[in-house]
Amino acid sequence: MTPDDDVSPPRRFAGVLAGLDRPLATGFLVTLGVLGALLLGSALGAISTILVYIVLAIFLAVALDPIVRLLERRGVHRGAGIAIVFCGFALLMAAFLVFVLPPVIAQIIELVEALPEAIAALPDSEWFARLTPEAQAAALAGLAQLSDWIASPSTIALLGGGVLAVGAGIVGGISAGFIVVALTLYFLASLAATKRAMYALSPARSRPRVEDLTERITASVGSSLIGSVILSSINAGVVFVLHLLIGLPFPALMAVIAFVITLIPLFGSVIFWVLSTAVAFFTSPVQALIFGVAYLIYIQLESYVVSPRVMNRAISIPPALVLIGALVGGTLMGILGVLLALPVMASILLIIREVVIPRQDQKI
Repeated sequence: MTPDDDVSPPRRFAGVLAGLDRPLATGFLVTLGVLGALLLGSALGAISTILVYIVLAIFLAVALDPIVRLLERRGVHRGAGIAIVFCGFALLMAAFLVFVLPPVIAQIIELVEALPEAIAALPDSEWFARLTPEAQAAALAGLAQLSDWIASPSTIALLGGGVLAVGAGIVGGISAGFIVVALTLYFLASLAATKRAMYALSPARSRPRVEDLTERITASVGSSLIGSVILSSINAGVVFVLHLLIGLPFPALMAVIAFVITLIPLFGSVIFWVLSTAVAFFTSPVQALIFGVAYLIYIQLESYVVSPRVMNRAISIPPALVLIGALVGGTLMGILGVLLALPVMASILLIIREVVIPRQDQKI
């Protein structure tokens, strides 16, 4: 017989019965709890943008910390190392604004202007003539609906509102960028002190374990973020070169799209391969086939040669969890959530493997 068996029902439910004896007080306390939860949720919703800035700055600081540590091991003071890293980042941003952004904007304008002509010229193309009559009729019906949609006033108004939204987004993005940069500088400068303060909050007997686990998590997060950006940059460079060599239009625009899409771990390259090959098909089926084969070869090289070298310090994650994390992160925070999904999943898996599973193994 267990101790719980000795407790009679009246004694066991004494707290519940006492609450029922004072329904007004109980209802008042429950109402206060619900109102407090609603107020807390409303407050969190009001500062959600600030929380996103803080989370992004923390992840950027953790990602840049290995580079600063590398400079420290070579005799550079930490403050000077932080300054060097941010000067390099500023130079990259300036190069993007000067050399990449103008051609991308020009190619977007060119694409918008050439789209109606390209749609009108599709029935005269060679690949369209090779289709069956039924397929040609279906394609013509789809093209007619697409042309009507583009020419409709509601679409023009929608595009105009989209342009205004993009302009407002650019202005907001610039201001948010300054805030994130300032927070990242602060977090990066105080990262070591913050870690020591966190270690001091744990029991003395657990501090070595907590320190080791924290260092492994931060190293994995930094490796994952830097590795994702490097792989996406290589992807963008390969796409740009392939478009120039094959003669496909909009090389700068497609390279930027490739950089954004391939931030999705594991599946981003495949998604862009399907999308870019379909876009190239409207230019020339032969060029699309050449691009599809060449980029597929690069995907294999990336999977078996480039990615293992770049992501050598990152924790291996099952593909299903990577996909789930990317979907959840993209739903919650967009592209930023997709980028942060991989290091977050890696951190959770490391904690489960190093903390949860050993504790469960001790329960016999």
